[in-house]
Amino acid sequence: MDNITQQTPTRMFWSGRWWQLVIGIVCMALVANLQYAWTLFVGPMNARHHWGEASIQLAFTIFILTETWLVPFEGWLVDRFGPRPVVAAGAVCAGLSWVMNSYATTLGVLYASAVIGGIGAGGVYGTCVGNALKWFPDRRGLAAGLTAAGFGAGAAITVIPIANMITRSGYEHAFFFFGILQGVSILLLALLLVRPALRQKAIRPSKFAVSKADFTSRQMIKTPVFWVIYVSFVAVAAGGLMATAQIGPIARDWGLARIPMSFLGMTLPLLTVTLSIDNIFNGLTRPLCGFISDKIGRENTMFLIFIGEGLALLGLMQFGSNPYAFMTFAALIFLFWGEIFSIFPAICADTFGSKYATANAGTLYTAKGTAALLVPVASVLAAAGGWSLVFIVSAVITIAAGISAKFVLAPMRARWIESANEPQGVLAVAGNNGKASRLSHWPEQSGE
Repeated sequence: MDNITQQTPTRMFWSGRWWQLVIGIVCMALVANLQYAWTLFVGPMNARHHWGEASIQLAFTIFILTETWLVPFEGWLVDRFGPRPVVAAGAVCAGLSWVMNSYATTLGVLYASAVIGGIGAGGVYGTCVGNALKWFPDRRGLAAGLTAAGFGAGAAITVIPIANMITRSGYEHAFFFFGILQGVSILLLALLLVRPALRQKAIRPSKFAVSKADFTSRQMIKTPVFWVIYVSFVAVAAGGLMATAQIGPIARDWGLARIPMSFLGMTLPLLTVTLSIDNIFNGLTRPLCGFISDKIGRENTMFLIFIGEGLALLGLMQFGSNPYAFMTFAALIFLFWGEIFSIFPAICADTFGSKYATANAGTLYTAKGTAALLVPVASVLAAAGGWSLVFIVSAVITIAAGISAKFVLAPMRARWIESANEPQGVLAVAGNNGKASRLSHWPEQSGE
């Protein structure tokens, strides 16, 4: 039962933490198409301009790199100025990016648009996840999972309309229409976002190790445990990003993309149905696994889910030539992959505190950008040894990450938190400036 109350009568009902969570989820859903609907545009763009799929997919890599590697700076802006201006700026960039794509006649414009879109998506994503971690220090896994679910499942609602609009009116019209729609909608919602008013209060008892001190990003990156977490994030994110960017080309190479399938009373191409189901599973897993990790521990959940993703990748490799098996194993890949966007922000806040959670989670989120560098490598591997080589390499790395989470990260993080929670441990990690705060910060709110 939540017992945190707010005494300020002038705050509006949407300033309550559950309303703030809902607003963040909707913002995430609206910006999700920039990543998850991208694969629908690759073929039509190549057919129109003959740039080559590898050159077009480079725009996706640029987008991911910009989206992720600028999040620490955007998180710093949120911690300093609040979520509203950062999400508002992100809305403008997200809308502008797709409008630019609708007019792009050169790869240079396409790549410039990818940079702008990455800035917009990163601003919205990093802000909403960080805000959730601050509002819900008692339920970090669930809150981060629900917020990230908006990004994972949001595109499921619009992928069919986008695919239909591309078919009827061309990809340029789809880029323009949905760019304006998404940008304006996020901008309006940004006006309702508020930062939690912080007060100092003892942390509630937990059966899992959590830090009683708050560390800045600069202090965090000096710790070995952060880099173990970071490498795990990169390893698991790589397989999922490969599937996100390449599921369309894989389906076409295997002759499956245009097979008619029944879905919700409609007959649609297999690729369209697969993308819709994948996005639903990608969203579902984030709050589910976040909730599970709150109950059984972060590393235990990582152990089970990461190994599951590796097995799903191998299953798609072995049985994916069958249309139904392709849809099933593709959905499982997204199911086992999407949870990293709830567990890793939660484990970061558990380890390094809530006060700088937005900037810290943003710093860790750059691992997704590092993993994006492997997306073009997947195309190279596919050319050298077929998609099977890509699946085998991805599966081995993912399964290794699951095993290391259980037997390397878990004991290492427990020892580090135990040491950091000692007074002398806090000062040692903080360094000479001694900035690490021993007090835990809990948000005040209304509307509970």
